[in-house]
Amino acid sequence: MQLLFLLEQVVNGLVLSGYYILVALGLSLIFSVGGVVNLAHGAFYAIGAYVSFELMKYVGFGGSIIITPVLVGLLGILFERFLLRRFYTADPILGLLVTFSLAMVVEQAIRMIWGSAPLFLSMPASFKGAVILGSFLFSKYQIFILLVVLVLMAGIWLLLNKTPFGRVIRAGVQKPDMVAVLGIRLQPYLTGIVMLGVATAALAGVLFAPIAVVEPAMGTDIMTIAFVVVIIGGLGSFWGVVLAGILVGVVRGVTIYFDSAAGEASMYVLMFLVLMFRPRGLLGKRIERFE
Repeated sequence: MQLLFLLEQVVNGLVLSGYYILVALGLSLIFSVGGVVNLAHGAFYAIGAYVSFELMKYVGFGGSIIITPVLVGLLGILFERFLLRRFYTADPILGLLVTFSLAMVVEQAIRMIWGSAPLFLSMPASFKGAVILGSFLFSKYQIFILLVVLVLMAGIWLLLNKTPFGRVIRAGVQKPDMVAVLGIRLQPYLTGIVMLGVATAALAGVLFAPIAVVEPAMGTDIMTIAFVVVIIGGLGSFWGVVLAGILVGVVRGVTIYFDSAAGEASMYVLMFLVLMFRPRGLLGKRIERFE
């Protein structure tokens, strides 16, 4: 019986992993190409949750899960065009400071518009209940989240590895000077990456709003975890983020089984241990920023 409960905690950890991967992937993608650690990334996750709260009143959950990432992604274009673009070749500290400031501004703007009280979104009726597989009981909504994460991961991997867009991005990360010599402007591609990363964070906000508390500081909370995941996986590594997200989620889920109070600390201990032996993270590589 204890083994079954432990395995259920592992499954719960995998759901958390999907949550972390969605947000951390966008953060890692933006850093890979632009060389900026976007500390405002969690703010777009929070915006996604609050926008979905409003959209669900009119288009339901199905409509909000499609429309919200698109709207927030468009907001990401403005973010890249008028703010982030200024700091690609600047001192990295400046990028950290300005994105951190933006995150604080967004959090306070949310308080002004929606108030400080937490919001609770109802789970779609079609996803309520559970599915029994052998001796295990799985939430329908948890299965849905895992499927969405898997589809999105596959889509991003195919985009980056099997399309002309992805080939330019990979070349821009590895040899930005050569890409410039060929007459290819990286700027539009970077805008696309920022839009994709921001939309992915917003999608995470939509998916987890029904099973989490929607409140103004939620962006700051998830940003801390996403940053830990990216550091463990290695800045700029797609599969590093995926592997780190799974590790952090499962370790946290299993740790809660033995000691609920230690669940939060487990990911920081994991980060410390990884960096002791792999300072660049599990699959981290040296990244060149384009000029």
